[in-house]
Amino acid sequence: MITGGCLCGAVRYQSGGQPLVGLRCYCRDCQRASGSTGVPVMIVDKKQFKVTGKTGISAVTGGSGRKAIRHFRPDCGSLLFGTPEVAPEIVTIYVGSLDDPSIFKPAFAQFTRTVPPGTSVAICRNLKPGPHPPDSQAERYPTRIREMIAR
Repeated sequence: MITGGCLCGAVRYQSGGQPLVGLRCYCRDCQRASGSTGVPVMIVDKKQFKVTGKTGISAVTGGSGRKAIRHFRPDCGSLLFGTPEVAPEIVTIYVGSLDDPSIFKPAFAQFTRTVPPGTSVAICRNLKPGPHPPDSQAERYPTRIREMIAR
């Protein structure tokens, strides 16, 4: 069972089964939302994901033209998980919100062309560059993620 929650404890989540894939995202949206160089993310099946407590929602239009929806706790500011419209069957858990972040096993990094100067993509052992389509191919992004999950 994967479990986690916010800093103040008002929001908790759990997900059954194993993570589908782990990655580090270096897209500009994740950088701005997190205030960091990139976000470690663990993808899980939405059907097995449950939340207790009230989250705030931030939604921006991503490169696909669909909303990238981030859930956070307004009182303590914790960024918790995402429910991207472009891939409605998944939840993207922000690794910092996990009860046990040691379960995070990143398989690749995405959007590596926007890694800030001086940032090492090799911050996680054996990371390989992953999908980072140009804007003209953004609609193919969900297919590439699904291919990575299927491996």
